[in-house]
Amino acid sequence: MATNSQDPNDGPSLHALAGATLLSSFTDFLTVAIHSLLYHRALYPQRTFLAARAYNLPVHQSRFPKLCAWINDAVAAVADQLRSGCVRRIAVVLHAPATLSVLERWVFDVSTFPDWEPALQSLDELDEDELPEEFSSELVDGLVNWANVNEALRGALRRIAYAAEGLPTPPEGSTFTLAVELRDEAEPPIGHPQPWIPSHSNLQPPTRSSPNQGSALGGATTIPVRSVRADPLFFECWVEQAAPESVPAGTRSKNSQRTHHLKT
Repeated sequence: MATNSQDPNDGPSLHALAGATLLSSFTDFLTVAIHSLLYHRALYPQRTFLAARAYNLPVHQSRFPKLCAWINDAVAAVADQLRSGCVRRIAVVLHAPATLSVLERWVFDVSTFPDWEPALQSLDELDEDELPEEFSSELVDGLVNWANVNEALRGALRRIAYAAEGLPTPPEGSTFTLAVELRDEAEPPIGHPQPWIPSHSNLQPPTRSSPNQGSALGGATTIPVRSVRADPLFFECWVEQAAPESVPAGTRSKNSQRTHHLKT
């Protein structure tokens, strides 16, 4: 898996209202994708999921209120980092019971996301009545083909479910977390309270000062899942599988903490 830095301005630029709407669409997709992975990877009993529909597809949603709240809070924390343009990749990471060794990483490479306007706000924070005329929703609809975006996200969800169904079931008692890998030039999340903590060294990309870290990145097997192309939205998704019993539990990295995961 490549770890070369990328220019945060690589993606197309997008003004505030279009950017907020597009980011909201992606975070909605990410929420549905996480529920789908938890269902198809059998991390929770399948009877505890409700049948629902999203993007005109049958999907599954957990019925556990605390789990749903955790997922919503986690995706909101990811959205905060995405607005700042500092995220390279997002990963849903499955851990083995007891040892917490990495079993799988479902990776969403967002390094070519559009170049958000500075200080991009959430959709709820934007007052459309106070925006200049050129920021009208009609113009946004003309700039972004939402039918194409929704169709692309629909295809990605279908492929994620198909890939997740086809893999061997993780050991009973396996857990998961959500991680973000930052761009090389990005500052680690700060502030209090802070939902993010540095990942173990085996999940940190190698750096010049710590070339041997990152043993759990890439996996023994990498399976492409989907490339989403719906201008101006572009991201890739793949799953990394560890070799059986080959990944030891890592130790906390003290250097170059580029990957952070949510507190549980």
